[in-house]
Amino acid sequence: MSLDKVVAGAAEAVADIPSGASLAVGGFGLTGIPWFLIDALLEQGTDDLTVASNNCGVDGAGLGLLLEHGRISRVIASYVGENKEFARRYLAGELTVELTPQGTLAERLRAGGAGVGAFYTPTGVGTLVSEGGLPWRFHHDGSVALASPPKEVRTFQGKEMVLEEAIVTDYALVRAAVADRAGNCVFHAAARNFNPAAAMAGRLTIVEAEKVVEVGELHADEIHLPGVFVQRVVELTPEQAAHKDIEKLTTRGPRPVAGAHTEGDR
Repeated sequence: MSLDKVVAGAAEAVADIPSGASLAVGGFGLTGIPWFLIDALLEQGTDDLTVASNNCGVDGAGLGLLLEHGRISRVIASYVGENKEFARRYLAGELTVELTPQGTLAERLRAGGAGVGAFYTPTGVGTLVSEGGLPWRFHHDGSVALASPPKEVRTFQGKEMVLEEAIVTDYALVRAAVADRAGNCVFHAAARNFNPAAAMAGRLTIVEAEKVVEVGELHADEIHLPGVFVQRVVELTPEQAAHKDIEKLTTRGPRPVAGAHTEGDR
């Protein structure tokens, strides 16, 4: 692998992702998601995807675009709110959904990248997470077509823990604030929540970076993801780097000044 991992663009970066592939996708809500890698994958036409991600975008944005075009067949996620099409497809039996506690999902991804096959955690003990029976897929009539299996539970230091398997995917798509040409990455704020773990879980990891610098410009102490986990880097234009949406925009007017009169008082 060349030290310079920068490729020409998003379309080239995802060109070899085949239908039926599994993907780990970074981001937290719409924060830090790989917008342009997702768009390129949509344009390419790849389908029957298995996606491991904290959530599945929102209606009309992020992974929600792949979902509404029928490109995703299975989702491993911890949060499925803000997406009506996700709920419709799941309840209609068009989508397999493996709900996973958020911290467990993050650790499953990290463990996959670290070469740890499975781990024990107290999260989910005594619930359907460990006992099995979570509806992963429904029939069209609303009955359960596929349910989660029971998991092994053991006691460590007097505390019951459930066995969770690591996640390793064919590809990973992530977004970084800064990357150097060797793939070393820095993430900003909440974008760091799932991007490093998702990047580690992919056998082939593609990063879209808001800024690309030369090797050596990043101090070792500021690197969040070593380049050993990254195979391709896409440098975004300034306009692309500035494209950042939020899930909900909520505003309110200024608070009234103490002692001031309003129109209703007059």
